[in-house]
Amino acid sequence: MTVVVDASVALKWFVSEDDSEAALGLLDSPELLIAPDLVVAEVSNAAWRAVRSGFMKPEQQDEAASRIGFAFDELVSLASLASRTVAISRLLAHPVYDCFYLALAEARSATLITADRRFLLRIAGTQWEGIAQDIRRVH
Repeated sequence: MTVVVDASVALKWFVSEDDSEAALGLLDSPELLIAPDLVVAEVSNAAWRAVRSGFMKPEQQDEAASRIGFAFDELVSLASLASRTVAISRLLAHPVYDCFYLALAEARSATLITADRRFLLRIAGTQWEGIAQDIRRVH
């Protein structure tokens, strides 16, 4: 099975947060882990914010930046997803960057795993509800 992992989950691979254990379990699973290449920028930025707030050490940020790309079986170019992503963004009235993950899951008939409760609420009741899964429900 193919799983799209968004940055809210991928960050948990490098810093202990709620549901980090479930996120780390994905790395040991037989699933094919993919993401838009945007995940590298998003995880790096989230790690920067975590260092600034004292929640993460600079060494953890360095590790996240150097290893995030290798955690995935495939990183998909944003250019290949852009047209569908902006259409989804308009339909959901939701920021484009989150919709890249959803567009990839749709294109690959994959499951999107996220810890972004706000995004899950936005998807609820739409045609994408069935392909998005909360990390809390991953076993």
